Amino acid sequence: MDIQLFAVKLDRPLTDEETETFLRIMPPERRERLMRVPKEELRHEPLCAYAVLYMVTRTIYGWKKLPPMHYSKYGKPEFADHPEVQFNISHTRRAALIGVHDEPLGVDIEKIRPVSERTMERIAGTTSRQEFFESWVRRESRSKWNGAGLGSIREDESPAMRGERIVYLDTFPEYVACICTHSDARIADVRTFTIK
Repeated sequence: MDIQLFAVKLDRPLTDEETETFLRIMPPERRERLMRVPKEELRHEPLCAYAVLYMVTRTIYGWKKLPPMHYSKYGKPEFADHPEVQFNISHTRRAALIGVHDEPLGVDIEKIRPVSERTMERIAGTTSRQEFFESWVRRESRSKWNGAGLGSIREDESPAMRGERIVYLDTFPEYVACICTHSDARIADVRTFTIK
């Protein structure tokens, strides 16, 4: 199976009806976690990400709903009864990225935004926002591949592991995205959607 990638961009906030529909699609444990986010507008990107994940698993696997999830010791969500279906989700300001495959993968997307030169230099050794965010999505997708989470992102990036593939993805203008995988499978072009 090719590695499937999907990106969604929100050009507007979700309506109340869309929010309710997307909440019903989410697995209960993710919905409960999301409802603890205090600002409603910060819920929109994850809601869209899980709606896309639902549509993808319905299309590819014929699932009528997203199955129960469990979490790695670092909090990476997985389908409890379907280890053959691996996925990863990332969201940032007004966008989300979803990857689906039969082997572990990590994805990350970030909106290019202002960052202090001191921070860019300290973390990525650059003063370019583009290079800083390329470094960030590369590091985060690598940490999400192995499920280690943000705690494993270090200022001195570890060398590539044997068989590791890191590929930058074309999504939307002003966004940087990346996938990390150890699979030899073809990485399909990102399918993009915009909510206008």
